Amino acid sequence: MTEKKKATLFQALLPILVLIALLTLNVTVFGSDAIGGANQIVLLLAAGVAGLVAWQLGYGYTEINTSIVKSISSAMSAIIILLTIGSLSGTWLLSGIVPAMIYYGIKILNPTIFLFAACIVSAIVSLATGSSWSTIATVGIALLGIGQALDLPAGVVAGAIISGAYFGDKMSPLSDTTNLAPAMAGTDLFTHIRYMAYTTVPSLVITLIIFLVWGFTFDTTAVQADSDTVLRAIEASFNLSPLLFIVPAIVIFMIVKRVPAAPALLIGALLGGIFAVIFQPQVINQVSGIDDSYIKSSFVAVMNALSTTIHVQTDNAQINDLLTGKGMYGMLNTVWLIICAMIFGGVMESCGLLKRIADEIIRFAHSTGSLVTSTAATCLFFNVTASDQYMAIAVPGRMYADTYRKRGLKPEVLSRTLEDSGTVTSVLVPWNTCGATQAGVLGVATAVYAPYTFFCMISPFMTVLFAYLNIKIRRLDDKQEDTAP
Repeated sequence: MTEKKKATLFQALLPILVLIALLTLNVTVFGSDAIGGANQIVLLLAAGVAGLVAWQLGYGYTEINTSIVKSISSAMSAIIILLTIGSLSGTWLLSGIVPAMIYYGIKILNPTIFLFAACIVSAIVSLATGSSWSTIATVGIALLGIGQALDLPAGVVAGAIISGAYFGDKMSPLSDTTNLAPAMAGTDLFTHIRYMAYTTVPSLVITLIIFLVWGFTFDTTAVQADSDTVLRAIEASFNLSPLLFIVPAIVIFMIVKRVPAAPALLIGALLGGIFAVIFQPQVINQVSGIDDSYIKSSFVAVMNALSTTIHVQTDNAQINDLLTGKGMYGMLNTVWLIICAMIFGGVMESCGLLKRIADEIIRFAHSTGSLVTSTAATCLFFNVTASDQYMAIAVPGRMYADTYRKRGLKPEVLSRTLEDSGTVTSVLVPWNTCGATQAGVLGVATAVYAPYTFFCMISPFMTVLFAYLNIKIRRLDDKQEDTAP
């Protein structure tokens, strides 16, 4: 058996340096089209470099391949959910559910406070469901459509939606990451949530203030006329009814009742197809192109909505792009990106390259502030390299648990840092499962929405600030626990 060597820091960093260099070249050459294939190839090339380093260290192909398979397997749940979301977006368009949400949303929401309201609505739904993904795939798609109809920048609207959704995901006891972080750190769920409120609530408040103030800077003089045009086009194309909201209500109810996301979303997609057949015969015939048999027309239209891209044409060119469903086919580029990212992460983990870099970071963490900063940086590092938020919580959680204990810090200090850094920054990385998924679901590139996801950017800085200022830092020798507001 070949003796395994420990990687040097240069060896560990080499694949990442290659990845960063090639990704930068891709952005320069391809721009927003890089996700169409160039970034996927770069991830595979960087994985090849990591594989050569692993071979130099004495690791064989079988070991590396096993790690790759394990890494891809960990993302299969996300991939299945992503494909299901594609189907749901298609049938919810075909049935008039999303157009109805846009229609009533335009009537209710004032453009001035829209960003503020979109953030709050997303936060409430995500808090109730425990899932940022499900929130963005349902309510988020509708809110983005409303924002676009109001002529607001898509990146800004997506930033407001994602900010709210990730707040709810962090604070909900139903969320998987909210359960994972305390499990890795060694504390209980509700202690973790209460303690996390100290940093999370101020981060959301700052985010809401930004969106509220920003809303008053928008010029809304031309919005009313555009909105009326959009409303008339939707009215002319779809049979609108409050009964259409039964489907999203059922989906949200199932998620609140802890039905797994994939079957809940699949049921929502199928119900969308049934409601399309009942409520939208004219749309069914338009999408299918079949007039002689409604049974055949319905089957073709629903299957197309589930599987491939569909367009509902109106007399208003302004909203024709808005009335587009992606189906599963529309998610394949994102699935390809996730698989390539997990291959890279699997190779990096197979020979300890990720751990080697993280160990180097710990050496410089002397104070509580620097330890929390190191943890936050490690979480971000794993989101960039391992391309998965669960890895960005689980691995640093295991790495730092003993260090926090030896420094006299209670485990909830670590669990809060993991969530403030690992959960929220995942959506800012284009090739991370979260960043790729939300970009695919909303149809807005990660680089376009990332500058406006204020909550996700503020959270890591808030947790580091609290640590350096020694605000609400619990220690093992504390006589009493603080109670979060």
